Amino acid sequence: MNSGKLEFVEISPKTKLLTMSGWERFQKNRYSVDARAVGRPVEIRAYADRLECWQDGQIVGRHERAFGRDKTIFDPLHYIPVLARKPGALRNGAPFKEWDLPIPIRRVQRKLERQPGGDRQMVDILSAVLTDGIDAVEAACAEALSHNVHSAGVVLNILARHREPPPPRTITTPDALRLACEPIADCNRYDSLRRQTDGTLRRDRRDGKAEALRNESGL
Repeated sequence: MNSGKLEFVEISPKTKLLTMSGWERFQKNRYSVDARAVGRPVEIRAYADRLECWQDGQIVGRHERAFGRDKTIFDPLHYIPVLARKPGALRNGAPFKEWDLPIPIRRVQRKLERQPGGDRQMVDILSAVLTDGIDAVEAACAEALSHNVHSAGVVLNILARHREPPPPRTITTPDALRLACEPIADCNRYDSLRRQTDGTLRRDRRDGKAEALRNESGL
């Protein structure tokens, strides 16, 4: 629904990301862009309060607009794909130094930092933020900690379990649709279909098919 307010937007011509660090420069400031968008043209849309970077019809970067000059604005989520190749950057990389993670995720990170391969596990957990969202990962970390565990395998398993659809609801059959006489599981009833007029059962013969063919030729 349109609120009736007009919003001015300045759209820059398409430009090329020149560095592999995932920056886009606009009016003397640098803004981070999703690492997966590096090296391809983007469109910058500058509003009064924010800056958006578009590529292939999707937003690959959104920041509060910075005024002044020589400022660098990070979004740590933009660099998670890079962490898959360099997990050690999670400790001292500039985009992650002041990342204000939710408390359960931060607690898991501190525990993993004290064990071998912990950085790699933490990167696996943070990668789930791109697909499940920060709130879901926070809840999964909190649940894992409540059971005194903190490994990436446990956290990701909790996330996968929460993605499963809920079981279908049990539907109560209305009285009007209930069977008045429910069928009985009785295999002996099928023998009655094989019973001859004299009360004996027909016996199958191995040559029954050939005999049937002879009877058919005699018709």
